[in-house]
Amino acid sequence: MFAHLNHSRLLRYAGLFTWAVIGMPLLLLALLPADQAAAGLDGEAVAVARIGWHAWAAYAAFGLCYGWLTRALGGRRVGAFDYLLLLVLTASAVAISYYSASGLGSILLMVAACVLPWLLPLPLGVAWLVLSEFLVVPVYVRWLDMSWVEALMQSLLYAGFSGFVFVTSLVARQQAQAREDQRRLNAELRATRALLAESARINERTRISRELHDLLGHHLTALSLNLEVAGHLVQGKAQEHVNQAHTLARLLLSDVREAVSRLRSNDAIDMAATLLPLADNVAGLRIDMRMPQPFRLEDPERAHVLLRCTQEIITNAVRHAQAGELRLHYRYDGGQVRLQARDDGRGAAAPVAGNGLRGMRERLAAFGGRVDIQTRPGHGFGLDVRLPLAGGGLLPGCDAVDPPETAATAP
Repeated sequence: MFAHLNHSRLLRYAGLFTWAVIGMPLLLLALLPADQAAAGLDGEAVAVARIGWHAWAAYAAFGLCYGWLTRALGGRRVGAFDYLLLLVLTASAVAISYYSASGLGSILLMVAACVLPWLLPLPLGVAWLVLSEFLVVPVYVRWLDMSWVEALMQSLLYAGFSGFVFVTSLVARQQAQAREDQRRLNAELRATRALLAESARINERTRISRELHDLLGHHLTALSLNLEVAGHLVQGKAQEHVNQAHTLARLLLSDVREAVSRLRSNDAIDMAATLLPLADNVAGLRIDMRMPQPFRLEDPERAHVLLRCTQEIITNAVRHAQAGELRLHYRYDGGQVRLQARDDGRGAAAPVAGNGLRGMRERLAAFGGRVDIQTRPGHGFGLDVRLPLAGGGLLPGCDAVDPPETAATAP
């Protein structure tokens, strides 16, 4: 029944269920007659508990904020609006305790603790959790007749429960990250396997073409020369048969040469089959990948460089740019392959080249290529990758200007 639910969805539904259950005691407090409430509360607490719409407003705000914050946990970019909602979420939980003169808000703070690992760094999340629980201490002292020591102990108790929820959510987040890393490694493995398969296919075709050329070609050439000599040495009907054999030998030699030419003309790597696996099911990132049709590279080493550059661009968009969309546009530009990449992430004023970007530049420089960066804060991160082709030319059937494109989009 729960097989289709991942960790983040289970946390979301469990929190929403707890939020719904908390509404039952709030409803009882709203419907409880004043004389019955007075039996368990003092006069000021009864007055607070009877302010129903304040508590209901805080209750509704908590549910809306929690529902919004827990949508696609770990699969979307966290922004300033999410931090604002987290503040409203915490404040509404504390407000419920004040407006209902009870510890219901502390229970909702336990629910709020499950979103902290997804939004805040670990130290800040722990501090937020403990501080929010201590904000309910005056409720215990003022309306529940506890001493300050008892109120602090009660808040510490709830903080311990919230800590358990926090750690559970943290483990779920780590597992989600591990699952995403596994997906990324699997995509890279599939892409590398496709590249190796294409390289093996090319090597086998090259070996077969060489064997045909070196063995059959040479032998048929020798046979044709001998038949031509024999045609000059015989007369009559025998000469006719020798000439026919000579003609057949030349035709067979022509067929062998044509077969070798076809094998060598198709001796290129299909880059679409190599690159498309990298765009499969990237969490939180929509990839729009466009490439010419057909898209082939003759040199396996250049194909490997383009594959690694694409890998690095996707990884950076997910880990550093916090992007929601990435556009990858491949095209032939004269005697080079050009990759233009642009994401909608946060950008940077002065980008610092890390190991990935330096490695990309080194790979490209080995073949005379380069990468240019275009970025600014709030306008995403763009890369213009240029990789010269082997020999500076295009493969047969590949157009240099405005080639037909095939597009692949991964949610």
